[in-house]
Amino acid sequence: MTNDYSGFVNLNKPLGWTSHDCIARLRKLLQLKRIGHGGTLDPLAVGVLPIAVGKATRLLQYLRPEKAYIATIRLGVQTTTDDLEGEIIASGPCQGLSLATVKTALTQFQGTIQQIPPSYSAIQVQGKRLYDLARKGEIVTAPVRTVEISSLEVLDWRDGDFPEIDVAIACGAGTYIRAIARDLGATLKTGGTLSTLTRTQSSGFDLQSSLTFDQIAEQLPANFQPIAADTALQHLKEISLPPTDAQKWCQGQRVAVEVPICGLMRVYDESQRFLGIAQTEDTVLIPTMVFAAI
Repeated sequence: MTNDYSGFVNLNKPLGWTSHDCIARLRKLLQLKRIGHGGTLDPLAVGVLPIAVGKATRLLQYLRPEKAYIATIRLGVQTTTDDLEGEIIASGPCQGLSLATVKTALTQFQGTIQQIPPSYSAIQVQGKRLYDLARKGEIVTAPVRTVEISSLEVLDWRDGDFPEIDVAIACGAGTYIRAIARDLGATLKTGGTLSTLTRTQSSGFDLQSSLTFDQIAEQLPANFQPIAADTALQHLKEISLPPTDAQKWCQGQRVAVEVPICGLMRVYDESQRFLGIAQTEDTVLIPTMVFAAI
């Protein structure tokens, strides 16, 4: 027996679980095969993992790209994976390193920056994932990518031979926090690796309203309801169509509107039922993803 859930789950991913593990667990809990996640989290990371269930899996590509994290970076240590999951390849106490020096170094990681993803990552090079190549001993450098760090705030500093710094980071999609830890260590000439990572926001979902597996299980079967599909799309403008136009649009036909518009839009009928996503060209509404049938 399968259920007909459709919408989003704001999952609080537990420590040690892969994103794939989370999908497998939710498939069993919800008795539903059609499930996908928005934005991979490494096993050592915890926090917000947006999950789409049912027809909402078709909406993952339209979610907001912004994410936010609280990260702990340990200095004086360098690992194969750029976090504590990997093997230590260099280690040495940080003599005389001050918070002021670290803060100065952190300024170069704000704004639009160039970043090389970790060797152990899901990025594909010539059709193969980097972590698969790395596990075989084939270390391939990923192409440099441009990422956006909108804010980076120091939260705490713990001195010592291997000092740790807690930072709050808001960034765009595709940013690797492990790479920031690695590159900060390289800038300081001490080595650096990611110690802990919590994702506090992702694609419009936040940590405060996230659910653990236990909480989801407690709500099943009678009280669990996924988040409405269009709730995660509030960053897109909306338009309502009269009945005839709504029917034509849901059948894949272009519909003319009175006011010139541009970009992606949420489309509704007159009763505010979410119909799907449209691309717009001047005064024409073009079906991109039809979510509901009429």
